[in-house]
Amino acid sequence: MEDTTPILVGVGQYTEKAVAPEFAHPPMGIAAEAAKAALADTGSGNDLAPLIDTVAVVRIFPDSHNRPRGPNPFGRAENPPRAVARRIGANPVHAIYGNVGGNTPQKLINEMAERITAGDVAIALIAGSEAIKTAQQAMREGIDLDWQEEDEGSQEDRGMGEKLSTAHEFAHGIGIPIQTYPLFENGIRGRKGSSIEQHLQAMGSLFAPFTEIAANNPFASYGTKRSAEELATVNTENRFICLPYPKWMNAMDRVNQGAAVIMTSVGKAKELEIDPAKWVFLHGCAEANEKIMVTERINFHSSPAIRLNSSKAFEMAGKTINDMDYIDLYSCFPSAVEIACDELDLGYDDPRGLTVTGGLPFFGGPGNNYSLHGIATMVPELRAKPGSFGLLTANGGYLTKHATGIYSTVATEGKWVRENPAAYQKEIDAMESPAFTESPNGEASVETYTVCFGRGGPERGILIGRLKDSSVRFVANTPADSATLNDLIENEGLNRSGIVHSEDGMNTFVPARVG
Repeated sequence: MEDTTPILVGVGQYTEKAVAPEFAHPPMGIAAEAAKAALADTGSGNDLAPLIDTVAVVRIFPDSHNRPRGPNPFGRAENPPRAVARRIGANPVHAIYGNVGGNTPQKLINEMAERITAGDVAIALIAGSEAIKTAQQAMREGIDLDWQEEDEGSQEDRGMGEKLSTAHEFAHGIGIPIQTYPLFENGIRGRKGSSIEQHLQAMGSLFAPFTEIAANNPFASYGTKRSAEELATVNTENRFICLPYPKWMNAMDRVNQGAAVIMTSVGKAKELEIDPAKWVFLHGCAEANEKIMVTERINFHSSPAIRLNSSKAFEMAGKTINDMDYIDLYSCFPSAVEIACDELDLGYDDPRGLTVTGGLPFFGGPGNNYSLHGIATMVPELRAKPGSFGLLTANGGYLTKHATGIYSTVATEGKWVRENPAAYQKEIDAMESPAFTESPNGEASVETYTVCFGRGGPERGILIGRLKDSSVRFVANTPADSATLNDLIENEGLNRSGIVHSEDGMNTFVPARVG
């Protein structure tokens, strides 16, 4: 262990509940409350805030879309990292506003660890938050809020990042998470050979333990314990959102939640007299992206990028999945957990559990920032059990961008160094994608699909298919009549044959009727 070794020395979380909108915190206010908790968690007798030279803020959801996600008339923080810094008494040299993706928290920690080792950063605060619940409540009740914040100073705004769907994909419904992840779920179901009812029960069994963890987590927003049967039963309270996901299988973003992490070097921690019992080391870390566009994926039931980047993290740590005491898998939808388990060679019922928070549908899904809550929850567990190890996976986009971290109170040895992700990303990039056309015509079959519901019932069919003669892939919608949609709900849609035709850039697949 060298003095340049990067460590986590403080973590904090803040969840705002039952506060009237006019008295509630705006997004950066919530992030600042989490940051204050992280500063207190260091146990340092020094006032650390003025010593922070780097503040990195995870991008909030309202800033994460080129299209309006929904009207928010309340304004925004124009310089989020400095809005957080102002509230805690910091004046950083580096002010970073991250790009889009749930992988961002772990990716920022990986970056800060590297920059701390290099001497570019002395003390870093990474924070993120959402105040979506307050915004929605205020709009519903006609309450006017003023969330506009102008803070002077430099800002490195990293923007949106990679474009995660094409205009053609989005026109057909791919690029909205609740409509895209079900395509992976049905791909997984097809590989397993399960009916929709069988798969509902399996997803219920997967997520029931998550609800129990959330029910015991004071920072959870939806902490109600539910049985597997309850999760799998479709009714008016737990209606289908997009087949095969009922409401309780979806990430819940109507939250007011924030989390923060303080990082520094071993040498700086000694100088500041931070108790070594607070130190948590990043033993392994890695990042990798899938083929970015959903229609480019090798298939819809696996993740080469999760397998590759997790293997690199384990290699760096000198550990295996069997050495992990705590695990938090990114859990926006069941498919994200199932695919991660398959790539990590984990059982869906692993006795160690697959979450430390309760997961995005039950703990809450605070935009791009969920994984920072995972880290902030795992660090106290590691401290309470010295010598233990924890694994966290983070996922951005539509099973698109992945980052992994392996943590422990055990000190790392020698100079901290990680492999440049660009060195192995080319392995994924070199994989051959199926041929794709935007203008398919002729006989075809369904590779994967979903049916999207409104409150009144099914409204839209979305599918990815293959042309019969060439196996060229395409994306299409089905006719929106109730007979077609109900047929796909009541009878198996995978591998269903039919006819696809293209007109004015939009594709329609008419499935053969069962019976």
